[in-house]
Amino acid sequence: MSQGNFAEMENKRVLVVGMGNSGKAAAQAMLALKAVVSVQDSKAEDSIDPQFLAFLKDKNVMCYFGRQPEDMGQFDLLVISPGVSPELAFIQKARQAGVEIIGELELAYRIGGGNYVAITGTNGKTTTTTLVGEIYKAAGKKTYVVGNIGVAVVSKALSAEEDSWLVTEASSFQLETIKEFQPAVSAILNLTPDHLDRHKTMENYGGAKARIFENQTAGQYCIINYDDKDCYRLAERCNAKVVPFSRKEELDFGAFVQGGRIVIKAEDGRLVEFCKADELHIPGGHNLENALAACAIAYFGGIGPDVITQVLRSFMGVEHRIEFCGETRGVRFINDSKGTNPDAAIKAIEAMKENIILIAGGYDKNASFDEFVASFDGRVKALMLLGKTATKIKEAAERAHFGNSIILKDMDACVKEAFRIAEPGDVVLLSPACASWDMYTSFEQRGRHFKECVRALGR
Repeated sequence: MSQGNFAEMENKRVLVVGMGNSGKAAAQAMLALKAVVSVQDSKAEDSIDPQFLAFLKDKNVMCYFGRQPEDMGQFDLLVISPGVSPELAFIQKARQAGVEIIGELELAYRIGGGNYVAITGTNGKTTTTTLVGEIYKAAGKKTYVVGNIGVAVVSKALSAEEDSWLVTEASSFQLETIKEFQPAVSAILNLTPDHLDRHKTMENYGGAKARIFENQTAGQYCIINYDDKDCYRLAERCNAKVVPFSRKEELDFGAFVQGGRIVIKAEDGRLVEFCKADELHIPGGHNLENALAACAIAYFGGIGPDVITQVLRSFMGVEHRIEFCGETRGVRFINDSKGTNPDAAIKAIEAMKENIILIAGGYDKNASFDEFVASFDGRVKALMLLGKTATKIKEAAERAHFGNSIILKDMDACVKEAFRIAEPGDVVLLSPACASWDMYTSFEQRGRHFKECVRALGR
């Protein structure tokens, strides 16, 4: 449980870096706690939300928009947003001047209340976090679903009470800047290449993910993927009780599938049964993994099996993750805009039974697309490409002797061309294998635009 250290922030000179959702929430929280707040963003002032800008000026907040403070030593604390690299020169200057540097997740833990469940991994975080949140709510717990899922942790932490639960999706960027953060239950779902433009190596990336359990103690739990050996090896340095989950093997302890049913072998050796795997409404083997993880998180977090089973049977998934969004003339359309790296997109492809016309491409995070293309394996009949990585993916496809690909100018053109060549029974799948930042502000905006383009086909 976090401590709610309100008094220590009064009159503290704080610079909040990055004015996205988490930065805005951090600035507002610091002002509420009577800190002396300044804010910084690389964008010019005319690109900042006018209402928020008016709020800052009304509070006499010093704003550094499109520039950086010259004297970084004037601050006691820097709170940096997840999208801001700690390696930026002016942040390094602050570090050299002895300024403490944390992120919004650490800030929320320090100043707020409540108990934390923290979930990380390359893929499946949003689905698992949402599912765990629904389980905790169904159990009657006062629950906030926060973090990388789109709700700043600090925006709820100040109102969280001693018996509240903050079910938190934690990215590697957020975990880079923790110090004291200590969840009651942590989880690492998987580990595949992503964000190497920021982390540079898989070792660095895995190390950032592993920080989720670095402050946990023997009385707490870490849920981790037994089938993903690179992921499971991270647990060697974990002090908490390690609870494995597996969809491929039966375990002596942890969550797994036995006789087609999700089960947990508890610490006392009892076998606790939940729903059948085929009762899940979320498709694909990766979603069975997400369900196993959620089941273990909730069970070892103190939730009864009846409540967990009820929610597993009713949960319908999340927006932008293998989301059915319409059928026109026998062609189904699936929005998987949250497939922001090759491994996530592979999982979406594997979850489809129909012939696929795939829309992919976007911002380049220095990922390789060879395994992505190899996963087509007769499932993908045509490939529509857009964004900065279009040529890179096309070249990977050609190396694998997949020739039916075309580069198009935007989403609307991709959807129209996919529909033109589709036959009844085909599925048009948006699973970009890339981030959205070259053409959209977020994967949510990209997914919504895809759905608008699909709706326009029927007009």
